[in-house]
This record gives sequence, structure tokens and C-alpha cells, in this order.
Amino acid sequence: MPRAFLIVMDSVGAGGAPDADRFFNAGRPDTGANTLGHIAAACAAGAAGEGRSGPLKMPNLDRLGLGEAVRLASGAAMEGFAAAPQGLWGAATEISRGKDTPSGHWELAGVPVPWEWHYFPDTVPAFPPELMAEVARLAGTGGTLGNCHASGVPIIREHCEEHLRTGWPICYTSADSVFQIAAHEEAFGLERLIKLCKDIAPKLHAMRVGRVIARPFTGSCGDFRRTANRRDFAIAPPAPTLCDWVSAAGRKVHAIGKIGDIFSMRGIDDVRKGSDAALFDHLDAAAETAEDGSLTFANFVEFDTLYGHPRDVSGYARALEWFDARVGPFLARLRPGDLAIFTADHGNDPTWAGTDHTRERVPVVGFGRGARAIGQVAFTDVGASVAAHLGVAAEGPGRSFL
Repeated sequence: MPRAFLIVMDSVGAGGAPDADRFFNAGRPDTGANTLGHIAAACAAGAAGEGRSGPLKMPNLDRLGLGEAVRLASGAAMEGFAAAPQGLWGAATEISRGKDTPSGHWELAGVPVPWEWHYFPDTVPAFPPELMAEVARLAGTGGTLGNCHASGVPIIREHCEEHLRTGWPICYTSADSVFQIAAHEEAFGLERLIKLCKDIAPKLHAMRVGRVIARPFTGSCGDFRRTANRRDFAIAPPAPTLCDWVSAAGRKVHAIGKIGDIFSMRGIDDVRKGSDAALFDHLDAAAETAEDGSLTFANFVEFDTLYGHPRDVSGYARALEWFDARVGPFLARLRPGDLAIFTADHGNDPTWAGTDHTRERVPVVGFGRGARAIGQVAFTDVGASVAAHLGVAAEGPGRSFL
């Protein structure tokens, strides 16, 4: 039986979302945002030279059709990408009314979001007092810190000393439907932080807040770093997803990265976590060991967290080139009949205003079905196509492009 590998490059958008004017960053509409296109342009112009140099180099994914996928998505040139596609290639458009991780992943797995997410106002304070009182009660502390819209590194820097002195958790949100709690792994305790997020999650989910995220960090206030022990507590998908379809057919579903968190472990047999480098090691291992007929579903988050939100163009370009260098050996490990699809869940253009995700189409490039232009497709078509490849029944609005 054939196997399938669905690999989400978190935030690696391709521009061109038809409704981008309805989504904003720092008051600016996302119209014209293009994560891959703008990174490639910056590299070609010599504006992304920290730790790297020259045009953006992603030959493995370009050979599959990445450059053509970006051109199809946005109508814009992908500078330095000129390979004739040898793989499956196209672009996908989202219909869920959000530019967040659960919306993108659920829809890629066949289930658009049927409700409006709750977003916290960009005010200080951002959260209702009864919510903060419950966080403090569950944490066993005299209060909380933060209570605003923020990016993770700046708010930890701002409150680190007071957090270490008082033990109070640092709470913040973003333009996404999220509630995030940062705490020091040793001083506060990693398991204590994860339990706090797990315990408060039902209250947030009842408000239609998509995720509660534990954001642990280590080190001193002058030299701290966020760790790979992040945990997401997401609302369960509202209907069976690709993971459930495959599991119901008696097949194995292996999750790599935060897939287990995003899907609340529904339909998932096991999870492998770690840094993106460790996650690619797990993906390589899955190419060698995953069972016939199985699905391996992977998310690589550091494009988004380390480079997209901080608006680090050079760092994002380095990460893309590192990832592409790993793609070639991974594809060489696949067996005849396997399908590998590389896509994304939303954009996070590091050249854009603000610090939040950008509303974009996403590239869809694949290996294992020969050269095939699939055109403009829906996010849900990705899940339907993976199901078709595996020979399992799919539900929902998606249609296979295979």
C-alpha cells in the first residue's frame, strides 16, 4: 500500500489571497503580502545577508514546482526560481475566516472552521478580569503579568525580572485567537506551566479562543531563550479530519511537531517533537520505517516563530535554505508509490508591517505523482487528495487533484 507524507512549512505563504484586504497588520491590510516572493526579492537585492548571501537557493523544492506555485498564487515573479517543474505543483486558497494555525491545518485536513473565532481587543488590559483571576487561582499566585497584545520575546524581556521575583505567569495574546502564557522552565516549572495551560484551556475554548499556548523559556533575564517544550491546547476540530479518516480505515497516523496539539490527538497514533532540526530527523526516520498505508503529518514551526513574527528576513531565508537542503535526502528515502506534499497553513511575511500572520495563498508542491500542474485548489482539496492517494474515504467539501 502507498504511504503519504503531508508536510506543513508553517507560515511559508505564497501571496495572492483574494480576501487579504480584510486582514490587517498594524493597521495595514495584508493586500500584497507574499512571504516567499518578498524573501526571494530581498535576497536577490542583497538585503538578506546576515548569515547567508546571494539569491534565495531552494533547488529541491524549485524542481518540484515551488517557483511556479508562487507565481500562480500571487502573479508575482519568484526571483531566482526558474526550474521546469518535475513534481506536482499549484496553489491553495483558504476559506476559513482566520489566518491562524488551527484554521489552516484543519482546512488542509478537510474541515473548514464553521464559526467565528474570539479575538481579544488590542487594549491594556486585553483580558477580562475574571479570566485573569482564574489564571492566578490555578497558578497559585497573587496575580499575573502582561495582559496585552505582544510578541513573545519582547514581553518576556519586559517582565522577566518581575516574573522571577514574584512567580507570576506572563499572559499575552496576538492578532490570532490565542491566549499565551510564558514562564521560566526551572523557576516556575515546566510541568506546572503545562498544567496551568491545560487547566485554563476549557474556559478559553468555551469563549471560542482557538488555542492556549504554553511558552516556556530558560536562562537569565539578560540571556533567556524560548525552548522547544511549547505546548498548544487547541479546540478539537468540529468534524472528522484527514487524521480521523485514515485512522478509521485501520491505518497508522504519525504526527511530527505540533500536529498532535493542533488536532487534540484525534486520529493520531503517536507524536514526535523537538526543534525543527530534530523534527526533520524524525521525518527522515518515518520515511524509512512508517508502515504501508500510513500517513505522516508534520509541521515545521520555526519559520513562523523564530523568523516570521520577529520580521527577520535573513533568518527566514536561512531557514528556508536549510529546509530545502534536507528535502533532497528525504525524497531519496521514499519508496515507490509514496506521496509527499509540501504546503503551508498561512503566511507570515517578514517584510510586512506589524508582527502577525499575513493572509496569503499557500504553495502546494508534491513528489511521487510525476510532473502535474494542479492549478488553483482549495485547502480542503489537499486532505481529499491525500485520502485518495491512500485509498481511504474522505468527508467534507474537498476534491482530489490527483
